[in-house]
Amino acid sequence: MLRKTFLGCTLTFATLAVAAGAYASLTSSGPRMGPQTKITRPDFHGYYDGHKVTYLNTDVSVKAAATMMHINYAPGLKAVPLSSAPEIYLVEGKANAGQLAVFGSEPGEKDYSPLWKETILTWKASAKPVLIKSDTQINQLEKKGGLSERSTSVRLNCPIIKVGT
Repeated sequence: MLRKTFLGCTLTFATLAVAAGAYASLTSSGPRMGPQTKITRPDFHGYYDGHKVTYLNTDVSVKAAATMMHINYAPGLKAVPLSSAPEIYLVEGKANAGQLAVFGSEPGEKDYSPLWKETILTWKASAKPVLIKSDTQINQLEKKGGLSERSTSVRLNCPIIKVGT
């Protein structure tokens, strides 16, 4: 009997929770996006101005890259002018063991966008890789001659979802 009562209470509570959520959705004044659910998705860590950020990698403008990264191929991203997208710097070849992507902007800054133009960094053969944590540091390393950068036409949709300290 206790089990039936518990099951009945649980079912009633669940029904009330769903109804309350539906009522809240109907009474809100903003646009409706549908019911909210949770998903599990890989996140990545990168650097911006010396601190870590967490981001998602969801879409890319190159089909082969989408296949390689197991993300969406988004040919419409090719329409995004490269001049309007901040840079995401990725080190290719030899690198410091702790190297992560480096972002040229973050949420809250006037030039932040979740759409990035990919820039590839390469250490020169004679250089000893150091951990790169900012675009300012990239510019300094390029001036010293140890690091080179190559712009690409690849656009990535990588929203930063958490800013660290």
